[in-house]
Amino acid sequence: MKYSMKRVNFLLITVMLGCATTAFAQQNKDDKEITVTTANGKNEVIDLPEGMTYELDSLLKQYNAEKYLRPATDCNMPNVNPTFPKEVYIDRLSRIPSVIEMPYNEVVQKFIDRYSGKLRRSVSYVVGASNFYMPIFEEALEAYGLPLELKYLPVIESALNPRAVSRVGATGLWQFMLATGKHYGLTVNSLIDERSDIAKSSYAAAHYLSDLYRIFGDWNLVIAAYNAGPDNINKAIHRAKGEKDYWKIYPYLPQETRGYVPAFIAANYIMNYYCEHNICPMTATLPIKTDTVVVNRDIHFNQVAGVLGIDVAEIKALNPQYRKDIVCGASAPASLRLPASMVNKFIDKQEEIFAYSSEDLPTKRREVEVAEAPVSYSSSRSSSRSSSRRHESKKERRKRERRERNSGGGKSIMIKDGDTLSEIAKRNHTTVQKLKKLNKISGSSIRAGKKLKVK
Repeated sequence: MKYSMKRVNFLLITVMLGCATTAFAQQNKDDKEITVTTANGKNEVIDLPEGMTYELDSLLKQYNAEKYLRPATDCNMPNVNPTFPKEVYIDRLSRIPSVIEMPYNEVVQKFIDRYSGKLRRSVSYVVGASNFYMPIFEEALEAYGLPLELKYLPVIESALNPRAVSRVGATGLWQFMLATGKHYGLTVNSLIDERSDIAKSSYAAAHYLSDLYRIFGDWNLVIAAYNAGPDNINKAIHRAKGEKDYWKIYPYLPQETRGYVPAFIAANYIMNYYCEHNICPMTATLPIKTDTVVVNRDIHFNQVAGVLGIDVAEIKALNPQYRKDIVCGASAPASLRLPASMVNKFIDKQEEIFAYSSEDLPTKRREVEVAEAPVSYSSSRSSSRSSSRRHESKKERRKRERRERNSGGGKSIMIKDGDTLSEIAKRNHTTVQKLKKLNKISGSSIRAGKKLKVK
C-alpha cells in the first residue's frame, strides 16, 4: 500500500511539473510572439520586435534608471485598460499628425493591445524617458528632412534603453549592428561604443533612413528595411511580382518584419494616446536641457562628479557610450554631455577637474624600460674562449693582441638617427672624452649609419 501511494504521489508530482513546465514555456512564448487571424481565418504567429520583449524591471536595472525614473505619485488614473470600438482606433490613428501612412487592421490592433495591456508598465517608462530623448531624435531627423514620427522607432527597437544589446549584437537606442554603425561613422573600441551615444547614433540612424528612402521611396518599406535589411525587402518585392506596397509583400517578409511596421504604428498610437488607456508616465529627473563639452584629454567620470558636485549615475545616464566611465579624449577630441547648467562650470574648472584625484585613477604608462638580464660568466662560449686563451703560446697571444689593436678590438655600436655623443656615452657607461679618444673624433658631430667604438 505504501509503495502504491508513493507511486501515485510521484505520478501526481510528475503531472504537476509537466503542467507547470508547459505553462512556463507558453508564458515565454507569449512574451516573444503574438498570434493574429488572417483574412481567410488562419492563425498566424508573428515575432515581437525585441524592444517589445523587455519588462520594466529589466529596463530599470539594465540602464540603472532607478536613479532618474520613478513612478508618478500624483497620478490618480485607475490601473485598468479600457477597450474601444474599432472605429475609435481608426479615428485616432487618422488624427496623428504624420507623413507616414498609419492604417488600421487586426495586426495593428494586436500590437496596440500589447502596448496598452501587457506592456503598460514599460510604456510608462518610455513616456517618462521620452521628455529627454525625443528632442534629440527630432533634431537629428530634422537635419535630414525626415518625418518626425520616425522618432518612435527606438521605442520598438530598444524601449529607449541606450545600453540595450540584442541577441544578435545590435546595440543602442537605434540598435545598430557593428558593421552598419561603423559604416555610418560610429566609433566602437574597448573604451567607447558610439552606437550607445544618444546624439551620434540618432544622426547615424537619420542618415541610414535617408539612404533607405532613396532606395525604396516608401516610408513603410523603409521602416521594414530598417528591421530586415534592404536585401530582404527586395526579395519580398520580387516574390510579390514587383509589388512595392508593404501590406502586399507582407506574406513574403521574415516573421519579425511582418510585425515591425504594425508595431511602429502601434508605438505612434500609444505615445499619443497613453492617457486614454490610463497609463501614467514615470517621473523623470534627468535634465531636459543638456549640452556637450569637448575634451582633449582622458578624464574619468569620478573626476567630473567630484569637482562639479554631480552624481556619477547622472553622468553615466547622459553618456552611455563610454564603456569604462572614461571620456577618451587623448586619442581624439571627445564630447561629454552635461546638464546645460553645468557646462560653464566645467569650462571654468577644467584644469581642476583633470587634476582631481588623478593619482587614484588607473593610468597607462607611456614609456617603460626593459630590465636587463644579469651578466652570466658561466656561459659555454665565454668559458671556451677563456680556456682557449689560457692555453695559447706567447707568440699566439702577441699576434692576437696586435690583431685587436689594429681592428680596434672591444665593442662597437651603429649610430642611429638623432644620437648624440653624450647619449651614447650614457647608454654605454663611459664618457664623451673616452669616446672621442677611442674613435679619434676632434669635434662633437657624428653621422647616423656609421660604427662607433664604445670600448
